[in-house]
Amino acid sequence: MEQKRVIALGLFDGVHLGHAALLRKTKAAARRLRLPAAALTFDPPPAALVTGRAPRLINTVRDRKGLIERLFQIDEVLVCGFDRNMMELSWQAYVEFFLCGRLNAAHIVCGRDHRFGYRGEGTADRLQALCARLGIGCDVIGQVERDGLAVSSTRIRSLLSDGDLDGAVSLLGHPHCLTGTVVHGKHLGASLGTPTANLTIPPEVICPGFGVYATEAFVDGTGYEAVTNIGVRPTVDEGGGITCEPWLLDFHGDLYGREIRIEFHRFLRPERKFADLGELRAAIMHNAQQTRDYFRNLRNFSALLSGNTRQ
Repeated sequence: MEQKRVIALGLFDGVHLGHAALLRKTKAAARRLRLPAAALTFDPPPAALVTGRAPRLINTVRDRKGLIERLFQIDEVLVCGFDRNMMELSWQAYVEFFLCGRLNAAHIVCGRDHRFGYRGEGTADRLQALCARLGIGCDVIGQVERDGLAVSSTRIRSLLSDGDLDGAVSLLGHPHCLTGTVVHGKHLGASLGTPTANLTIPPEVICPGFGVYATEAFVDGTGYEAVTNIGVRPTVDEGGGITCEPWLLDFHGDLYGREIRIEFHRFLRPERKFADLGELRAAIMHNAQQTRDYFRNLRNFSALLSGNTRQ
């Protein structure tokens, strides 16, 4: 018989501070019960079928899975497809036959506003009552607020679209991340001495506001300080599409065809059209120095907090 699990319920888009409270509770319950901690998410998201409109998400399902595992040491991220059969499943059947029967839930954790089952008829209160009858545990996490407003994926999506990275990160509790595959570009960066990787932006995710960011780029698990431009490159590419172009400051090698995870730390400046390539290059070099300064200060601050100020 498959081992029982403690399961957290939610889409977990962004894996924000509200999700953090839920996942920490899940991990604590799993330790207490000596069971694996799991998080259940859906791909595609239920709203795509229920409303007929695919929402633009903060993260791909792969990035959601990575954040949940890296930040909260959750043992399993269960990715379930969402089809018409799942959509039309009653809330009672969803709990009894899917969560408890198929996924072997011994304890369930959800947010106060979590809805599930046909037409969203399942609520946190109904879930707790049914779990009590079934003899399994259930915790419901209250709303997490910042500045008097609920922390929500919808709010974070709006902040990211508007280019308010600081506001988004304050609600996420970690840097925003975006993973893409490196494709061939026009090699302009290399000719300027600022060789950038040209990443494809997954179509289902929100594109951060146009501009230049201090970022960390991860290649095969190794992080590199990077200057990343999001936008349409108005100085050199009139009418071009949206691109995500990180310049990994201390990387040497071939990146084509490889995946890079970008973590956005600080917004440096809006994207703008420069008079010529020389002015563009000067701006990029200045942004590179800003990025190095940012991460140096971050390391110094971390060392100060840990009590180790030796360089």
